[in-house]
Amino acid sequence: MRAAPGYLARVTAPIVAIDGPAGAGKSTVARQLARRLGFTIIDTGAIYRSVALAAQRAGVSWDDDPGLARLLDAGLGLTFRGERVLLRGEDVTEAIRTPEISRGASVVSARPVVRQKLLQLQRDLGRAAPRGAVLEGRDIGTVVFPDADVKFFLTASDEARAQRRHAELAEKGLSVPLPEVLADQRRRDKDDTERAIAPLRAAADAVVVDTTGFDLEQVVERCFREASQRLKHLISGQP
Repeated sequence: MRAAPGYLARVTAPIVAIDGPAGAGKSTVARQLARRLGFTIIDTGAIYRSVALAAQRAGVSWDDDPGLARLLDAGLGLTFRGERVLLRGEDVTEAIRTPEISRGASVVSARPVVRQKLLQLQRDLGRAAPRGAVLEGRDIGTVVFPDADVKFFLTASDEARAQRRHAELAEKGLSVPLPEVLADQRRRDKDDTERAIAPLRAAADAVVVDTTGFDLEQVVERCFREASQRLKHLISGQP
């Protein structure tokens, strides 16, 4: 594959990129697709959420570039244990999924200093995967791995995405009115799509999948078939 400008090396293991807005089903589809392919799952959104949580705990404003730079230079101590996220040894898997930290993740992810410092981390994690990696986020197929072997962009109607998020919060014991979830989601969508650095958009060569009205198992099956076919062609060298 031809390397994109600024992209230094072609990974040896296959990379599957899954992008899309909040509530489109990215996390669920990425986890299940990774299991079926036997690949490593890398939730890049969890990385930005962890930055937001670490900044909040350190008293650093989410738009304080010098403060965020110092925080990241000091090291987050971020590790993944399967699907669990650890921040300096503490399991923060649930703590980074609150509505407040979701908003914080959207803010810090728009800061150039944060994106610059985390870009290499995301690429290193993908390259280190022994068999291949599935990465999900907002700019995997456009910025992090522009030469990913397979790219998906998941989307769904505003209402469907808000209902999914509302259900997730309810399962965690968080009572947030659906209209509030929808309004917060639309604010995040606006921030993510209009930011100057790596805005949310589908890569030109991404397979766009509208998950509205579909069970996520059906979406996983479709993505698995598509990925398997494309990876088969890559391995066999067929056109």
